[in-house]
Amino acid sequence: MVKKGPIVAFLIFIVVFGTIMGATTKNILDNIKLGLDLQGGFEILYEVSPAEKGQKIDEKVLASTAEALDKRVNVLGVSEPNIQTEGNNRIRVQLAGVKDQNKARKILSTEANLSFRDVNDKKLLDGSDLAEGGAKQTFDDQGRPCVSLKLKSAEKFKEVTQKIVNMGEGKNFLVIWLDFEEGKDSFNAEVMKKHPKFLSAPRVEQVFNQDTVQIVGNFTIEEAKTLASLLNAGALPVKLNEIYSTSVGAQFGEQALQKTVIAGIIGVLAVYLFMIFYYRFPGFIAAITLTVFNYLTLLIFDWMHVVLTLPGIAALILGVGMAVDANIITYERIREEIKVGRSIKAAFKAGNQNSISTVTDANLTTLLAGVVLFFYGTSSVKGFATSLIISILISFITNVYLSRWLLGLWVDSGILKNKPGWFGVKKSEIRDISENIVTLDLPTKFDRFDFVKYRRKFFLVSGILLAAGIIVLSVFRLNLAIDFTSGTRVELLSKKPLSTEKISAELKKLNLQTDDIVLSGENKNIGVARFKGVLSKEEISKLKMHFDKTLKADTTVSTVTPTVGKELAKNALVALMISSLGLIVFVTFRFELPMAVSAVIALLYATFFVVPFFSVTRLEVDITFIAALLTIVGYSINDTIVTFDRMRENMQKRMRLKSYEDIVNVVNTSIRQTLGRSVNTVLMVILTVIALLIFGSESIRPFSIALVVGLVVGTYSSIFIAAQLWVEWKYKELKKKGVLITYKEKRKFSDEPQV
Repeated sequence: MVKKGPIVAFLIFIVVFGTIMGATTKNILDNIKLGLDLQGGFEILYEVSPAEKGQKIDEKVLASTAEALDKRVNVLGVSEPNIQTEGNNRIRVQLAGVKDQNKARKILSTEANLSFRDVNDKKLLDGSDLAEGGAKQTFDDQGRPCVSLKLKSAEKFKEVTQKIVNMGEGKNFLVIWLDFEEGKDSFNAEVMKKHPKFLSAPRVEQVFNQDTVQIVGNFTIEEAKTLASLLNAGALPVKLNEIYSTSVGAQFGEQALQKTVIAGIIGVLAVYLFMIFYYRFPGFIAAITLTVFNYLTLLIFDWMHVVLTLPGIAALILGVGMAVDANIITYERIREEIKVGRSIKAAFKAGNQNSISTVTDANLTTLLAGVVLFFYGTSSVKGFATSLIISILISFITNVYLSRWLLGLWVDSGILKNKPGWFGVKKSEIRDISENIVTLDLPTKFDRFDFVKYRRKFFLVSGILLAAGIIVLSVFRLNLAIDFTSGTRVELLSKKPLSTEKISAELKKLNLQTDDIVLSGENKNIGVARFKGVLSKEEISKLKMHFDKTLKADTTVSTVTPTVGKELAKNALVALMISSLGLIVFVTFRFELPMAVSAVIALLYATFFVVPFFSVTRLEVDITFIAALLTIVGYSINDTIVTFDRMRENMQKRMRLKSYEDIVNVVNTSIRQTLGRSVNTVLMVILTVIALLIFGSESIRPFSIALVVGLVVGTYSSIFIAAQLWVEWKYKELKKKGVLITYKEKRKFSDEPQV
């Protein structure tokens, strides 16, 4: 008899949650903050150095500098800037959505140290003598734009003008400077220039007893307003040296967002269709829980005020492929239980209980890689890591517990009773319960393959490929992006096709030369030029204005100093080492040391294989490449975990391994039983990654390629390296001990027939 209550509960959930999603999704999407790579803007990393001799750079100084920068950003009218101190002497500024990037860069980097000096460069007044908010844009008697300054003390200004008058004819100038540099700047040197560095140098012929001064220079109204705003914001207490910067044009951001969202929709739909086609009704439930997963992930992003970056969107799309793993592992277990003759209800209960350990271990390994990425990555990689961590945590809730509850409602209703076809199981595959067959004895489509027999040949092939990879890497090296080599990268997005000759000719007009120009895009409308040196902010400003005028091209410019390049490379290696060590500890704790070492060797092999692939294909290696490698580290071990979990279960059933044949049988049986599941789990991730690769933004294409290669090789290494290394290890252990005791704890639902 069919129970209506569970079905009603299911329908109520669908209606209520669907209504909530429909009513709130648009607001959530509108509220999510987009990073500068999705809406344009720029990011600068400053290294802080003392403004005066003897000045100490401590947390207090960094905090006051960040506050001064925040005041300057307010001048620009930028909403919600991101200004963070890093380490002992760095400040990172991120301004998304800035329209006039050249102006913003100038306002940030100008120290705004105002000083009044005589012709001998002796300081008489400085910014501390200004009244708070005392700078205003006004006009002089001739209607020219100027800046009016209100001083704290009229008496002090009287003393200053008296000194200037006393210096005599020809020397009675009050020189007003902005950011005067001791030892470099001089009135006598600058006064002869057509455009002197000082702001103004009025002649003083009488003593003034007043508290207001006018700076009259060759200002436009906008320049005078900017100067007044800078002076009111206050001088920076330190010197700022730009060691890393990237500026993204608005068109680049808009195009990247549009392409990646389309890629995400295609990838997610592909996952939905596969799950429904292959797993039938449980696949339909998985599609529902994945929809809930997507909604909750975006909701958490909104609540946490997470800034969504391009790698972050990639992580969300990738998260869908990873999230469905829990469903695949569970559904395969349920199908196995149905095949041994259990009722749908008993199979559902046993399948869920037997899969929870594997699902937990698989998620924790990827979570570990995400945490390491977060702590050792730069801003864009942190965005990827944040999305990855949130995705993993939410997927565990939705695709384990919610999926189990929703499918459980239908199972409990009795409507699925005696309907194995709804789970994708043919009646001809089901054994009679009286035969007392356990899931571990079920035949598989891979039974004719002996995976252990040819392990030495696989070791040889793997070794040859490894040696070839090392040779390729030593000959061709890597095509390193400026993230690791330092320099400047200029990317042009034009509405019309570009040519290397045209770009080179325009660069020569700016006295910039490079042979490293690459075209891409469907119509060759994207051009990338790389320079070994780091362009100054003035050069970047001229370059952006020039290409906007001549080619109507949106320009993205990134600069990295050698210091930052070395740090990024160092952090990448440290992150890889910590991930590997962490996984060894984790797998040892959850399984055993031989499995841990074998698993890490296999995943390092998969990770390394991506490197020579990039070397021979000359794909650019940037900071997102490291994110891809660590994702491979965290995810490729999932297949190994699934296989090892089944090996552990098979060993516990045997209780003892007495011969080499017993070890071989455990490995062969386990691989055969889990291979289909492993292929499906990796396939889901690859579907989403291929969607990113084909339809996504050009800037994350190398990232997508790295993931595809790494995940494919990761599947190979888990079967033909990790499991086979374990065979060698355990065989040596067997020869020493004579017998291997494997029994630990008898599992529920092992041999007990259930109806």
